[in-house]
Amino acid sequence: MGKFCGYLLGEEWLFQRGIELGHPRPKTQGDAMEIICLASRDVRTETGVYTYTRLRRVKTLQGKRYWCIAFAATDFWEQLPTTAPREEEYIALKEALKKDGPPRWFRGT
Repeated sequence: MGKFCGYLLGEEWLFQRGIELGHPRPKTQGDAMEIICLASRDVRTETGVYTYTRLRRVKTLQGKRYWCIAFAATDFWEQLPTTAPREEEYIALKEALKKDGPPRWFRGT
């Protein structure tokens, strides 16, 4: 698995976003995946990055797993650019997620 350049999202943040969209807290793994996908799609659409990002699972150097809204990837088959995005491509998402700095690279799982 390659690396992804993007912003990390915890499952709890995604579940909370799903609740804000009117979905109940997930009870099964299937419910959880549905809410994760819906919440991710919502924030990506709202910030205008949906068409050139992907939701991927990554892990930090400490081994913690997160969801990542990825702008770039080292793996050609991901159909994403192989270089980090320009600021104008990520600024709206950065502000919506209240992140500091540009997207970072993480190893895919």
